[in-house]
Amino acid sequence: MSKAAKLFKAIRLLVRQPSLLNHVIDTDDNWRRYVEKRYQLADGLPVVSLADLTGTSAGEIPVFAFLDGGSLPSDHFLLMNLAANIKGCKYFEIGTWRGESVANVAAHAAHCTTLNLSDEQMQAAGMSEEYISLIGFFSNQLPNVMHLRGDTSDFDFAGLNKKYDLIFIDGDHHHEMVKNDTQKVFAHLVHERSVVVWHDYARNPETPRFDVFAGILDGLPPHLHKNLYHAGNTLSAVYSPAKHKTHALQNPVRPTHYFNVGLTISPVLPGKPKS
Repeated sequence: MSKAAKLFKAIRLLVRQPSLLNHVIDTDDNWRRYVEKRYQLADGLPVVSLADLTGTSAGEIPVFAFLDGGSLPSDHFLLMNLAANIKGCKYFEIGTWRGESVANVAAHAAHCTTLNLSDEQMQAAGMSEEYISLIGFFSNQLPNVMHLRGDTSDFDFAGLNKKYDLIFIDGDHHHEMVKNDTQKVFAHLVHERSVVVWHDYARNPETPRFDVFAGILDGLPPHLHKNLYHAGNTLSAVYSPAKHKTHALQNPVRPTHYFNVGLTISPVLPGKPKS
């Protein structure tokens, strides 16, 4: 097929199904070029080791389901130990899912708040009743966890009238929603020492996800970009007011350390907290 024929075919497809244009716009290559042109960060954020960010090289993750939609063990390790380093930590997260992250942090924080879409909003989005029933599965019965419902596009963050020490953004990962969540968190929820973590900044620990990365950069005030890091061996980006030793992301990475992993399989008991 000639180039002209391909072009006309593409135009016909777009006329019949305009939503296909979103797939063209949202390709990772396009977002990478956007980040490179606007922020000169085509290679991603500088990397900080987990040990440097958390101040520890050992820990146990009490709740991990090994199911779809969750974080890596290293992401949980990051959140738990960031919380443990903050006396009386107040934790806020966007995106509850099964409640693994907040359940793990709750063991180290004084109080946790997690925000997720309401049942009605999830039903309207076409999510199944089984999916909806699993929201907060591991966290619903924990005494120091508050579950809020709402859409971050119109949720009244200012009405919370509270600042948080550690914030985890893990909601809708489309660029505009990452930008929205970032803007609102920094407008209403942070204080001068707050640490903010974005999940799925990376597709894997060696490869940034550029639509999410662009949303972070577009949503964060430019003077704070210097405080952005990639937490090594995780999918997470971190805003930290502290200074850290960094290195450039390499792909593939030549390991400088490894992890010892032990597993214990524990049954979920009805009516009992799962952590």
